[in-house]
Amino acid sequence: MTDSSHETHELTFEEMQQSLDNIEIPPCPSIVTEVMTEAQKDAPDINRLTKLIASDVGMSAFALKLANSSLFRRGALTDNVAQAIARLGTRNIVCIVVATALRNSLAGGLPEEFLETFWRRAGNAALASGMVARKLRGIPPDMAYTFGLFHDAAIPVMMRRFSDYQDLMDEIRVSHVQLHEAENTRYHCTHAIVGALLARNWGLQDNLVAGIRYHHDPDVYTLEARFLPEPARSLIACTHIAEHVLAELNMEQELEVGEQYETALAFLGLHNDDIQDMMEDLSEAIA
Repeated sequence: MTDSSHETHELTFEEMQQSLDNIEIPPCPSIVTEVMTEAQKDAPDINRLTKLIASDVGMSAFALKLANSSLFRRGALTDNVAQAIARLGTRNIVCIVVATALRNSLAGGLPEEFLETFWRRAGNAALASGMVARKLRGIPPDMAYTFGLFHDAAIPVMMRRFSDYQDLMDEIRVSHVQLHEAENTRYHCTHAIVGALLARNWGLQDNLVAGIRYHHDPDVYTLEARFLPEPARSLIACTHIAEHVLAELNMEQELEVGEQYETALAFLGLHNDDIQDMMEDLSEAIA
């Protein structure tokens, strides 16, 4: 296969320009930059990071919720932000700050009911993705959690930009067309492309950016590593499985993954029996 056959998979300048022309990418708040700068130091100042998170009610609540979740809890529940942060580690501190800031930045102009449902689903997808990764070696569960949380983060951005986006989402439930295909047909842009731009602008890690960009690509499991590094592909596979499992648990129509669920299982070397075991734990965790 020649290199030219993969040109459509690259996030080209034209794609980026088209997306930026049509979509308002929320700017990265200063607190996100501040936390990322500190967290990426060789010896981060945990006290400083704790103070930054403790100063925001939403971030504090998220830190406690995440630290007490089945994915990260070790021992008794905690209601102390400093203990929660010590349990989570610096990489998850960044996740907390970015998630809270992104949620706040997308709140204006969208129905509260939609946002609550969207972020609840994102949280469940993150938890399930982390649980899939925990069954495997070489895929950090915290990275899988972060990817699960952010991979569809551009959907509210698209909804805020396009007044008929909710109509589009209603239509695909009847037509069984996958969301990214319908987006591309109507808007010549997808939440995967916008999400990659958002993640890049907000300084998320390269593997997260690449994973978001390609998580709906039909050739996601065969793309060359120079387009999609294996760690990013593994994160996508965890989330493909997570979304399929959540749809089954909630007895809902699955509109995101389709036939790639079976491919994701094969790519990670998992079987349906492995997933059935996980479903019981996940059902209890999201109850």
